[in-house]
Amino acid sequence: MAIKILIVDDDEEDFFITTEYIKNIKSNKFEIEWCYKYENALDHISQNSFNIYLIDYHLGAKTGLELIKEAVKNNWEQPFILLTGKGNQQIDIEAMQAGAVDYLIKSELDTEKLERCIRYAMERSKSVKALKANERKFRNIFERSADAVFIADSNLFFRDINVATTKLFEYSKPELMNMSLFPLIAGEEQKINMKTQLELSREADRKEIIMKTKSGALKYCLLSLSEEQNAEGIYFQGIIHDITNLKKAEKATLRMEKRGVADRLVHVLAHEVRNPLNNINLSLEQLSPELENSESQIYVDIISRNSKRIEDLITELLSSSRPAQIVQQQESLKFIIEQSIAAANDRITLKKITLHTEFPVEEILILADAEKLKIALLNIIINAVEALDQTTGKLEISLAIIDQQPQVIIKDNGCGITEENLSRLFEPYFTAKRNGMGLGLATTLNILQSHKAEVEVQSKLNEGTSFIITFK
Repeated sequence: MAIKILIVDDDEEDFFITTEYIKNIKSNKFEIEWCYKYENALDHISQNSFNIYLIDYHLGAKTGLELIKEAVKNNWEQPFILLTGKGNQQIDIEAMQAGAVDYLIKSELDTEKLERCIRYAMERSKSVKALKANERKFRNIFERSADAVFIADSNLFFRDINVATTKLFEYSKPELMNMSLFPLIAGEEQKINMKTQLELSREADRKEIIMKTKSGALKYCLLSLSEEQNAEGIYFQGIIHDITNLKKAEKATLRMEKRGVADRLVHVLAHEVRNPLNNINLSLEQLSPELENSESQIYVDIISRNSKRIEDLITELLSSSRPAQIVQQQESLKFIIEQSIAAANDRITLKKITLHTEFPVEEILILADAEKLKIALLNIIINAVEALDQTTGKLEISLAIIDQQPQVIIKDNGCGITEENLSRLFEPYFTAKRNGMGLGLATTLNILQSHKAEVEVQSKLNEGTSFIITFK
């Protein structure tokens, strides 16, 4: 196919001379047109009508250099060759910086130079177009990725980020561009481990790490980093995959499995204990009339009281293992929380605990069994109060709409919970209290699950604990 060339020159004689040189090139066929006005040249370039453009430096009131700059500014990718009457190194440099593929002096033109220049320009244009097409493709992948993708310098300061990164960390792009990755890593130990790993291997492959958002929320993530190098120096490419929901689902599944095992154990024990207990009670009923008013009556009373206690204990164990029977109706979540706080107010006052509440102005209504939900929240509040030191304890209770779902956060600055105990927190009969039975939080979880609510616990030793309850 013929190569279409537009010569932009306000001198007709120069146009004819340049055309003759081109026509003498035997390796290709050419279709040559002439344009002597700046505005008309812009129209031709915008329509992508030609394969290559030879542009004279002088175009009346404006210059060919301005024409090239304006074309590049509009992302027109055709190859431009700047022609000038005299050699000028400054113009040569400016032409290359503006986007011209070559710079030729008219007085030095000949067929061989033009052939080589046109061939080079066409090949370079093809390569540039391929590179830009790839750049657009990968930029599109970069921007549309659901994972946080970023480029960072050697100190992990962000240099480019996609939209998913701003969504994950809740910062705007300008805010993140002034930050390093390290402040977003939760906990000093994790930061030190990451720095050590990068010093040793200069990469991280799907490393599980906890990140912290602008609002203070913790995100479980998989971080991948690889060190790269270009003309500007060393940099890092990074991908962060958010697995918070997966982690929550794993914890919920594990919790349900443990709960299932415990429930089966309770039912077996209840059955095995109640059978001999019934025999004891029946025998006691037979003996009671005979031993009435005798010295042995005191022992009968002891047996009776303890049998009743065992029966009550079995009933309580079975109640904690069954799904809570609830009667739901429209209730104010704020009112239920306030009632729970009121029920624990004496304990809060006696320990001189600072209580801070934060509720939205608008009413938040949910389907709930108010009495049972109050018991569940009260159990959490009492646990928080018991974990706090007298006079220095702080308890924060907030209600908000997060992602269109009501969320209650009960946060304390108490002793915190160990990692081992945190994983067993809602197990029936597990307790860290000296005289506890381990049924309070098990019952709480039972009630919350009956209300289709999810509960997440975040805790650090000697720093405090947060219960985050989200109603679906």
